Amino acid sequence: MQNSTMIQYFHWYTSDNSLWKEIKEKALEMAKLGITSAWLPPAYKAAGGGYSTGYDVYDLYDLGEFDQKGTVRTKYGNKEEYLAAVNALQSAGIQVIADVVLNHKAGGDETEKVMAVKVNEEDRNQPLAEPEEIEAYTKFLFPGRKEQYSSFKWDYRCFTGVDYNHATGETAIYSLLNEHGSDWEAMVDDEKGNYDYLMYCDIEFRNAAVRDELASWGKWYHDMVAFDGVRLDAVKHISPKFFNEWLVRLRKETGKEIFAVGEYWAPGRLPLLLKYIEMTEGNMSLFDAALHHNLHNASNSGSDFDMRTIFDDSLVKANPLLAVTVVDNHDTQPLQALEAPVEPWFKPIAYALILLRVDGYPCIFYPDLVGCSYTDKGKDGQDYEIFLDKVEGIELLMQARVNNAYGMQRDYFDHANCIGWTREGDDEHHGCAVVCSNGEEGTKMMEIGQRYAGKIFKDILGKHAAEITINETGWAEFYCPAGSVSVWTLSGDK
Repeated sequence: MQNSTMIQYFHWYTSDNSLWKEIKEKALEMAKLGITSAWLPPAYKAAGGGYSTGYDVYDLYDLGEFDQKGTVRTKYGNKEEYLAAVNALQSAGIQVIADVVLNHKAGGDETEKVMAVKVNEEDRNQPLAEPEEIEAYTKFLFPGRKEQYSSFKWDYRCFTGVDYNHATGETAIYSLLNEHGSDWEAMVDDEKGNYDYLMYCDIEFRNAAVRDELASWGKWYHDMVAFDGVRLDAVKHISPKFFNEWLVRLRKETGKEIFAVGEYWAPGRLPLLLKYIEMTEGNMSLFDAALHHNLHNASNSGSDFDMRTIFDDSLVKANPLLAVTVVDNHDTQPLQALEAPVEPWFKPIAYALILLRVDGYPCIFYPDLVGCSYTDKGKDGQDYEIFLDKVEGIELLMQARVNNAYGMQRDYFDHANCIGWTREGDDEHHGCAVVCSNGEEGTKMMEIGQRYAGKIFKDILGKHAAEITINETGWAEFYCPAGSVSVWTLSGDK
């Protein structure tokens, strides 16, 4: 059985030249590279219309079909193009992972006067004033859709908080007072006192009518698109109780074991990831934000980073079956909210670490496969032009995952700057040996198995020119250049 590999097939600055058409055209190419699932961006209408990345979600039922927010199509294309892209991926044997954004809604159609409490942004449990009447954009009526697919209308009773008072023009965090509570929902962590509120109109999951509507939408969305899995946005701001209910119901009503991965971004805070997994009863995987934190730090520390600790306090080490490993994503890329990119020199090492080992479900970031450039403002307000180069040798690393990363794994994490491991292979695949160094040229004496005695191995990345002969006991000394990675496979393997 082929190893599974996901791709995040977009980034924050993906151009609006119709991503859905590109995906349709590239589906077979992705499959040949070993991609088995594709995480696509939010496909529904956002408040920003045709310019929005999609996370300022407006109408979940508008997949580029209705004239709303100044456009019929979304940034990525129209509904027909989206469905064609999904069909092309699935026809190529690639599962479709739909991005599901349920924490908030943006771009309300009308305001209403509601009672609210302004709270401290750094401690949302601390009120800054007495309850007051504000004017909030909490009515979502979707006039362009005219009740097709759903007649549900959203109002203030569907939300816990907002960030704008239209009457005064003041931007602040307001906790709404409604029949479902005058406080925030309980979260896993006490960051900012309570981090239920993230942005826009924050959805009130204690409202049973809201939960029913979102469950109905999930079934509708699957019936319309037939996705295979879901990427759940901003789950650290959503009660685990909701997703336990929503995912169980979605799987029951579709009759499919829908894959789910949540975005709980807590760099360096593994206990929070484990607690969320516990509270969601194993219903979803999580992106390994803890491992990404290690990769980012290693890439910025050079030879001062102890490579023996690269997996310490990571989800892939603590719970490998529920860890989706990443090198970067749309939030960590330069100029974005959680900016913490892995430096280019270290990315081949990082991808070897997530692609060629037993544990974890690796996800490749689209710009790392094709490269990209964009311009945006930094935190200082100045414009910056960013160039993200394609990762050197990434297709060869993906090829090694498809052809060689199988069987017993032997680890040699015994030097601060040079680590390695071998995969022995199985009945259908030859194995490989991997050596990484964040310092000087590295060598590592490693066992790959007696089945290879007398066989010659070469570095498929072409970083090292040696031809290595495996000795009669299945051992050999493998090499890698300074600050790089080498992947050794049986000479003649393709």
